[in-house]
Amino acid sequence: MQSTQPSSPNPKPPRRSLQHLSTAGRALLEWWRAATLDGLIVGVLWFIGLELIHVPFAPLWALLGGLFQIIPTFGPMIALIGPVLSVAFSGHDEWRLGLVLGLYGLIAVLEGLVIAPYILHRTTRVPWWAAFFGPIALGILIPFWGVLLAPPLLAIIFAFYPPKPKRVATPRPGPTVRHIPPPS
Repeated sequence: MQSTQPSSPNPKPPRRSLQHLSTAGRALLEWWRAATLDGLIVGVLWFIGLELIHVPFAPLWALLGGLFQIIPTFGPMIALIGPVLSVAFSGHDEWRLGLVLGLYGLIAVLEGLVIAPYILHRTTRVPWWAAFFGPIALGILIPFWGVLLAPPLLAIIFAFYPPKPKRVATPRPGPTVRHIPPPS
């Protein structure tokens, strides 16, 4: 005997699953915004530095530096190839080549320790310590892919944590002021 209820070919997914997918998608979008803003800031830093050093094709190398910044860990190293080859083949001295390498080091330190954790914290809910130590820890656990996947994974993980309640400053009682009458 067959049942009289027709079976639906596409059962509806639970509402909770859709909420989780929506949260994860929103977190990835916020991470992409953070990565894009990070690339823009790094591109501007490259442009200012390369123009000060008088590197040929500085706007092109700055644009590529900002675009390659999207690739975690390896993007900045790839972005360095253009300015180094440009200085090396333009006939400039080794001093200018050293300045380009120093600029890369400065941008890498600023981006890794200040810019990226700050932007990731402001656009997503990833705390700065997680943005700093997350790629290191995942790089140890999953040697190659851990470093590449750490920023978006952290954005997704911390998207599921409830936001911290904002602290409201409560007025503290001040010192009591006594009025002392003047001597008569």
